[in-house]
Amino acid sequence: MLGKRQLTLGEYVQVLLRRKIYLLIFLFLGPVVGFGLTLVLPAKYTSSTLVLVEQPRVPESIIRPVVSDALNQRLSSMQEQILSRTRLQPMIERFNLYHNEKEKVPMEELVARMRGNISVTPIKPVAGAQPQALLPGFTISFIHDDPKSAQLVCSEITSMFIEENLKLRQQRSQGISDFLIKQLEDSKRSLDAQDAKLAEFKLRYIGQLPGQEGANMQFLMSLNGQLEAVTSLLNRTQQDKTFTESLLAQQLAAWKASQDTGSASPQTLEQQLVLMQAQLVTLEGRYTSDHPDVIKLRGDIAQIKKKIAETEAQQSENKPETIQKASLSEPPHIVQLRGQIHQLEQTLQEKTHEQQRLQEQIKVYQARVQLSPMVEEQYKDLNRDYQTAVNFYNELLAKKTQSEMSTDLERRQQGEQFRVMDPANLPETASFPDRTKFTAGGLAGGLMIGMLLVVLTELREPVVRNERDVESFLDLPTLAFLPVIEEHARRSQGRFWKSKKKRASEEMTLGVGA
Repeated sequence: MLGKRQLTLGEYVQVLLRRKIYLLIFLFLGPVVGFGLTLVLPAKYTSSTLVLVEQPRVPESIIRPVVSDALNQRLSSMQEQILSRTRLQPMIERFNLYHNEKEKVPMEELVARMRGNISVTPIKPVAGAQPQALLPGFTISFIHDDPKSAQLVCSEITSMFIEENLKLRQQRSQGISDFLIKQLEDSKRSLDAQDAKLAEFKLRYIGQLPGQEGANMQFLMSLNGQLEAVTSLLNRTQQDKTFTESLLAQQLAAWKASQDTGSASPQTLEQQLVLMQAQLVTLEGRYTSDHPDVIKLRGDIAQIKKKIAETEAQQSENKPETIQKASLSEPPHIVQLRGQIHQLEQTLQEKTHEQQRLQEQIKVYQARVQLSPMVEEQYKDLNRDYQTAVNFYNELLAKKTQSEMSTDLERRQQGEQFRVMDPANLPETASFPDRTKFTAGGLAGGLMIGMLLVVLTELREPVVRNERDVESFLDLPTLAFLPVIEEHARRSQGRFWKSKKKRASEEMTLGVGA
C-alpha cells in the first residue's frame, strides 16, 4: 500500500516491476487498437495549393497604391466573404458534395462542416526579416472523402480568392477616386468662395493693402509738399492782387482828374490799341480762342478801332463832340492793370481749387495710413484662409491624380496580385486517419492506461512492505521489524493461506510489539 508518503525512485521501479504485466498488456493492446481504428474510420483526403503574393510591378516611389491595408486583414475579410453560405452552398450543389447525407443532414450543418474542412494559412516571413515585412503568401487546403472532389473544391476556392482580391482592390481604388473627386469639387467651391472674398476685399481697400503703406506715406508727403507750394503761391498771388488793385485805384484817380482838364487824342487811342493787341497775343498764347477773356479783349480792340475811326472822321470834319467821346476811353496802363488783376483772380481761383483737391487727397491718404493696421489684420485672416484652401485643393488634386494612376494600375493588373505557385494537388494517400500517428497514439494511450492501472492497483492493495510504510500509517517510530514465519506443516498439508489483509495486520502487530 503506497500510503500518503513520498516514494523514492527505487520504490517506483519496484512498483513497476511488480505490476509489469499490466504495462505489457496495454502496451500491446494500445497500438493494436490505434491501428485498428485506421481500418475502421472513413478516409479523408486533403488537397492544398500555394498562393504567392506578387508585389506591384511599378515601384511605390513612382505610384503609391491606394490599398495599403495588411494582407492578413484582407485575407480575413475575403475569407469571411468566400466561406459564407451564399458561396459554399452553390459549391456543394455543383460538385455534389456530401451526397449521401443531403437528405438526412440540414444544409446549414453541411455548410458548417465544409467551412470547417477549409483552412487558409498565411506563410510566415523568413527568419530574420523585419517585423513589418510583407506576407509572402498563403496556403489553401480542403479535406473531403473523395480526392477528386477535394482537388476541384480547392481549385475553385483558390480562384475565388484571386478574383475577390482583384475585385476588392479595384473597388477600393475606384471608391477612393470617387471620394477624392467629390472632395475636390467641394474644395474647389470653397476655394472660389475664398478667392471671391479676397478679390472683393482688395477692391474695397485698394491702396490700403499690406505692402502699400510705404507708397502711401511717400505720396502723402508729396501731397503735403504740393499743398505747401500751392498755399505759398496763393498767398503771393493774393498779395500781388492787393497791390495791383491799390495801384489801379491810384491810376484811376489820376486819370479821372486828368479827364477834367482835357480829352484824349487819337494818339492815345492808338497807343491803347497797340497795348491791347499785345495783350491779346499773350492771352491767345495761354488760352483758346473761345476763352471769355480773349473774346472780351477782341471786343475791346474792335471798339478802340471803331473809336479811332470815328475820331479821325470827326477831326476831318472838325466836330468837337466826337473828340470829346474819344477822350473818355481809359488809358492803356489802366487797362493793363485791369488785365493783371483779372489774371490774378483766375490764378487765385485755379490755385484755390487745386488746394481743395490736395486737401481732399491728403485726407484720403491719411485715412488709408490710419486704417492700415486694421486692414492688414483682416487681409491676413482672409489670405490665411485662402492659402489654406489653396493648399488643401492642391493636396486633394495630387491625391486624386495619384489615385487615378493607382486605379488604372489595378485595372491593368500591374498592382499586387495573387499568383498560384502550386496548383491544387490530387491526393493519392489519405490524410486521415494517419496510421503512424494512430499507432503511436495507441502506444502512448496504452502506456498511460497501464500506468494508471498500476497506480490504482497499488493504492487498493493493503500491504505493508517496510518500516517506512509502518511509520507512514501509524505515525509511530518502529523499534524492530520481524518477518512473518508461517508453519511449514500447514503449507505442506495444503491448508489455506492467510489472506493478504490478515497477513498485513500481523506484520503491523509484530512491528509495533517489537
